[in-house]
Amino acid sequence: MHQIDAAPSATYRMNFTVGEHSARHLRRIVRSYLHLWRLEELGDAVGLAVTELLANVVRHVPDRRCALLVLRQASGVRIEVTDGAPGLPRASASGGDPDGLAEGGRGLLLVEAVADRWGVVPLARGGKTVWFECESKEPDGDRARRVGDSSSIAPYAGNSCPSGD
Repeated sequence: MHQIDAAPSATYRMNFTVGEHSARHLRRIVRSYLHLWRLEELGDAVGLAVTELLANVVRHVPDRRCALLVLRQASGVRIEVTDGAPGLPRASASGGDPDGLAEGGRGLLLVEAVADRWGVVPLARGGKTVWFECESKEPDGDRARRVGDSSSIAPYAGNSCPSGD
């Protein structure tokens, strides 16, 4: 079981190889942390953006290895997906097809649409980190009153998944 602190600087890290069910499992993990941090209203946006970043790993990273970082910030959450593949992604309205008929290639446009900020950081050793941030629209006091005490909430432990996905 992973232990975290519910303080604004709490983090969750995981290195893994993306598989068939990875996006679903990671959405559940991230949602459990959002619940712990009283940021449930970000669940849909964060879940969609995480799914798109993992789809990019499947499509563009030969060994499908990556690292996920979930970082609780004072006003929301930051998600980072790091991989070792060369090349930097970019948002493309046409999906890379001049006719605009491609079935894929628009994932980062979705990330851009649901996140408050996103970007790509090239790594000196090769590869990159693609990140996004989503901010809560609720004041901290309202969030605390709505959710109540979260001291008994345990983060995702692996076998028992929280509902909602």
